Amino acid sequence: MSEISNDGFERRAIAFSLNGQAVQVEAHPWVTALDLLREQLQLTGTKKGCDHGQCGACTVLLDGRRVNACLLLAVMLDGHELTSIEGLAQNGELHPMQKAFIEQDAFQCGYCTPGQICSALGMIAEGHINQDSDLRERMSGNLCRCGAYPNILAAIEQVLADCDEVSR
Repeated sequence: MSEISNDGFERRAIAFSLNGQAVQVEAHPWVTALDLLREQLQLTGTKKGCDHGQCGACTVLLDGRRVNACLLLAVMLDGHELTSIEGLAQNGELHPMQKAFIEQDAFQCGYCTPGQICSALGMIAEGHINQDSDLRERMSGNLCRCGAYPNILAAIEQVLADCDEVSR
């Protein structure tokens, strides 16, 4: 369903699950999921980096798979489940990956951290991680300008070591 907004342009109704909660919004057809999150829904944990899908700062989980929110149109969220960094902690308890990033000091400025964490969780869900070089390759779409890569890998390896259900 669509409707003309005050600016004279068509807006489309979008219904999806965001961090476990049902959401219904309206957005122009050209609005990205990233801009919807940050500007309309005021969830600013997902960062805007390059706006071209090259840095990974905007990585979120769509139906459990990692995607760049800057390349995903908001209208494509309709009927799906989106998890942003804000949706990982449960009942005030940080997600194990968030804890591992803190314990391994896997960030400096922290700008890329939400995308790194969401990407790591998506990568783990994909499975088939065989060795350290796989981690590096599978995380290569997420850039860290501060160069915290060794600690990011250590945090991911910590979670993998604690997770019995990950297929290697």
